[in-house]
Amino acid sequence: MEFAVAAAGSILSVCFQGLLDRLNSIDLMKYVGQGQVLAQLMKWEKILKRIYAVLEDAEEKQTENRLVEIWLCDLRVLAYDLEDIIDELATEVQQRKLEEEPVHPKNKVQEFFCVMCGGGNLNLNTIKFNVEMVAKIEETSARLDDIIKQKDELRLAEYTTRRVSHVTERPPATSLVNEAKVYGREEDKKAMLKLLNAEASDAQVSVISIVGMGGLGKTTLAQLVYNDPMLEFDLKAWVSVGEDFDVSRVTKTFLLQLGDGGDDKDLNVLQVKLKQKLSGNKFLVVLDDVWTQNHEEWTLFWGPFEAGAPQSRVIVTTRSQNVSLMMGTTQAYALKKLSHNECMSVFAQHALGANNFDSHLELKQMGEEIVKRCGGLPLAAKALGGILKGKPNPDLWKEVLSSEMWELPDNRSNILPALKLSYLHLPPHLKRCFSYCAILPKDLEFDRNELVLLWMAEGFLYDQKKMKDSEGLGQNYFDDLLSRSFFQQSNDNKSKYIMHDLIMMCTERPGAHSTPWHEFRRSRLIGDMFT
Repeated sequence: MEFAVAAAGSILSVCFQGLLDRLNSIDLMKYVGQGQVLAQLMKWEKILKRIYAVLEDAEEKQTENRLVEIWLCDLRVLAYDLEDIIDELATEVQQRKLEEEPVHPKNKVQEFFCVMCGGGNLNLNTIKFNVEMVAKIEETSARLDDIIKQKDELRLAEYTTRRVSHVTERPPATSLVNEAKVYGREEDKKAMLKLLNAEASDAQVSVISIVGMGGLGKTTLAQLVYNDPMLEFDLKAWVSVGEDFDVSRVTKTFLLQLGDGGDDKDLNVLQVKLKQKLSGNKFLVVLDDVWTQNHEEWTLFWGPFEAGAPQSRVIVTTRSQNVSLMMGTTQAYALKKLSHNECMSVFAQHALGANNFDSHLELKQMGEEIVKRCGGLPLAAKALGGILKGKPNPDLWKEVLSSEMWELPDNRSNILPALKLSYLHLPPHLKRCFSYCAILPKDLEFDRNELVLLWMAEGFLYDQKKMKDSEGLGQNYFDDLLSRSFFQQSNDNKSKYIMHDLIMMCTERPGAHSTPWHEFRRSRLIGDMFT
């Protein structure tokens, strides 16, 4: 539930930024000109800026404070209505532009509405529109006033004054692994060993990356390779990096593993020592769970490693192909999902302490159904097996099978935190586009161009600098999500794409409110594009 709620809330910040941009549209301002409508829209802008300033704090607090969650739900509905009003105004602007001849006010009634909306030319067909629009704007302004009062009562802090947020990282992994309890990675290990033993063509030190979505087993594969007894290296070291790529910290950790105290705080001293340790030695190092795409940081960190002997290797595990490209990897190994049978073995190992259901045949059918929900992710199979460990009670298994993933005990399941971490690392514009994908039917194979058109229809691709919608911008967004493992190429049709079932589940928004018209519009779009 926590992740789904967070996903629903976090797109609001992007939504509000888009609303602010559109309120400042040159065409829109020219249309309303002056008068009551302009005054109301200027008031909206001030209120939206005040709300925007506290959204990040609200999104963090909603999982712990039910009142904040309700406030965000109400705000989401209001944001939809604001979008609808601005859409109607924008449509009216376009209709005005298409008028060939300006129509001048003929009487005081028309003149009154002309003043209300800024003095522009009006014809008889626009009078009813203006009456209804002014009523909508006034009603919406009253709702905004109520929302801002609630904000003050909730004591939400503005971004400039509140504490700096921090995404909870997964526990750091070590190099230790029990190979007897790893299933389905024999061929992957062979492929990685082949890459490690291949002759380097143009570099003394080669970087080999293992890329895949969260929970796929990238770290496990790196552990299997790192501990292979047939590999021959002078030096070996393992560092769990995580979100914060602190060059000094990571360098110091390497020195500690290579036998140096690494007590110095000066980065120059640390790097000189590390270079001396590595110089002329054939080494194998693992950088596990790397997120940074900062090329400057990577270049600074990489300096000492260039002193290594030929055939030295660095293995990097990451969820992003962009990280792999930034590091100049010689090879990238895309890790695949486990087969159903392999996932069954992982689940049985953690739930029953065996690699099959031979001793618990009464649970096998439910186990099969539970494992289907894992979608080939070993982390999911481990987590669900851990929840049922030592509990061969069929009623408990039925309860887990019928529960939504976000309803499972968080303290025993790190599936959603692992996926949440990937989502929270997305920039705001990608969060909104990805969260929208929750409306796609389960197991749908979709076309990238069709999805981009849907994003365009929802106004997600508006480029404020160019003042226009950009299909090319949508293609860039799609490629970025693909590189971060949120989308995957279909195995059956290379021109189509899919989302992993667990990723799909986590984009659903339980409890989120929406207007019937908004849901109708979205269902129409989906029906038109995918049926």
